[in-house]
Amino acid sequence: MSRIEEIFRAKKKRLLNVYCTAGYPEVDSTLTVLKALQDSGVDMIEIGMPYSDPLADGPVIQKSSTIALANGMSVSRLFDQLQDFRKSITVPVILMGYMNPILQYGFEKFCANAAAAGIDGLILPDLPMYEFETEYGAIIRKHRLDFIFLVTPETSEERIKKLDELTSGFLYAVSSSSTTGRDKNMMNVKTYLQKLENLKLRNPVLVGFGIKDKESFNDACQYASGAIIGTAFIKALETSTSIEKSVKQFMDGILA
Repeated sequence: MSRIEEIFRAKKKRLLNVYCTAGYPEVDSTLTVLKALQDSGVDMIEIGMPYSDPLADGPVIQKSSTIALANGMSVSRLFDQLQDFRKSITVPVILMGYMNPILQYGFEKFCANAAAAGIDGLILPDLPMYEFETEYGAIIRKHRLDFIFLVTPETSEERIKKLDELTSGFLYAVSSSSTTGRDKNMMNVKTYLQKLENLKLRNPVLVGFGIKDKESFNDACQYASGAIIGTAFIKALETSTSIEKSVKQFMDGILA
């Protein structure tokens, strides 16, 4: 059983997954942020690998990626940072990124190094379902990594069921077809999540995009196993003088 499966089995509701950008706010901040999140009660962590042209990211996360790249962050440098991270980090950790830099690095090499480091799963929004089925999925499974697909309110029921079959770990329910950080109409999100619930999916569902505070987290958790927070957390780090204090204050605001 993977760490992701274990956390969903142990805690069936109100899971909090927080997104952070590797190499932000400083190039060597990655492990400090991971440890602070774990110490503050996070259930799962999603590390964003900075990329110059991220299709799903809003301006706040794009800015953090730009800063991280300017700091000198790269896939190779991230793996160097993650070499011994399992000595202190026990929660599930997922890498989120885009295919271009991974293909430049070498897809199989990337999966092998991720697994060797102790990474649990991948989110690659621009990996098409067909290419996953015909080429990349076998490599991901070979290295025992979970792969999380995204669904949106516009995704057909037939496609949702197919993506659910291919997904392992959890299904990422994007709250609307827009970039991260946009405010959402939670009534529309509620209808969408109830639809997913009625489909009796194989995987648990986490809601992302627009989850920013205790209220929106609680709303999302009514109809899903938990939620993913990204933009609001990156904002909390923007003016931080102490990562540990900023992370604790942010997490207390969500979970307290």
